[in-house]
Amino acid sequence: MRSIWNGAISFGLVSIPIKLVNATENHNVSFRQIHTADGGRIRYRKVCELEEKEVTSQEIGKGYEDADGSIIPITDEDLASLPIPTAKTIEIVAFVPAERIDPLQMDTAYYLAANGVPAAKPYTLLREALKRSQKVAIAKFALRGRERLGMLRVVDNAIAMHGLLWPDEIRAADEVAPDTHVTVRDAELDLADALMETLGEVDIETLHDDYRIAVEEMIAAKTGGGQALAPAPSEPAGGGKVIDLMAALESSVRAAKEARGESSGSDGEVAEVTPLKSRKKSAAAAPKQVGGKKSTASTAKKTAATKSTATKSTAKKTASKTTTATKSTAKKTASKSASKSTTKKSASKSAAGAKRKSA
Repeated sequence: MRSIWNGAISFGLVSIPIKLVNATENHNVSFRQIHTADGGRIRYRKVCELEEKEVTSQEIGKGYEDADGSIIPITDEDLASLPIPTAKTIEIVAFVPAERIDPLQMDTAYYLAANGVPAAKPYTLLREALKRSQKVAIAKFALRGRERLGMLRVVDNAIAMHGLLWPDEIRAADEVAPDTHVTVRDAELDLADALMETLGEVDIETLHDDYRIAVEEMIAAKTGGGQALAPAPSEPAGGGKVIDLMAALESSVRAAKEARGESSGSDGEVAEVTPLKSRKKSAAAAPKQVGGKKSTASTAKKTAATKSTATKSTAKKTASKTTTATKSTAKKTASKSASKSTTKKSASKSAAGAKRKSA
């Protein structure tokens, strides 16, 4: 691997000569700009705007544009003379637990290779010290015209360094978080946990760049004189709008289980989603409602008939009672009248007997 920077690690009074090597590589498919009319290449030329002619790389230097638009030339000697101890040194300033480093700060990754045989012993010493302490080293170094922050850690049997962004280069997340207050129910959290457990872990080595593979296959097909590959069938757009969060989580859990070859039957953990009835089904069920009305009407008729019978029966009973009461009253009246008549007769007879005695 080709080194991009040579220097040394400053570990207290120990200096470790190292070479800086890129730890990552880019596999993206690169394209050239062409003229769509005839396929000609589009090229950019570096032209001096004062002389209006193209210049070579050896004639190009650095310059700082001032606020008034004037250019102040800056030479490599000016930059080399800056009193910066990290110009050719990776200066370790602290050792901290890895959890203290926010992943947002991590930038480009490099490998630090020991530069020469004398560097092997101090290099191994620093590597083993990092392993035993289970910490990472925070360092400062200068690269490509600026001073940077770095984190040194052990990867296999090598020391790797991650470039770190300065704390003031990290934006706050306040403007990204939702402004509205949202309440999450325990049932929703349980389904989210179930989905996470169903998806499980993954071996990073099994993941691939499907887009790059598809681009390479398309280029190979066109290079062989064929046509571009047929477009893949597009999945129905979901609209990006969640109507029922619980139903979406339940469906996700079932889909994840099916993708892993597990049974998605009712196992007591995931509730089934009950689909809403469509308008067509409601319309089809309409005739049953008509039958229901007839049944209701029949019931009404039966109720009316029952009420009518009860009314007639009540009327008969009332009439019977009235007749009986009338007869009884008549009898009592007649009895009273007869009693009065008997009394009158008795009084008349008594009066007649008295008259006779006196005569």
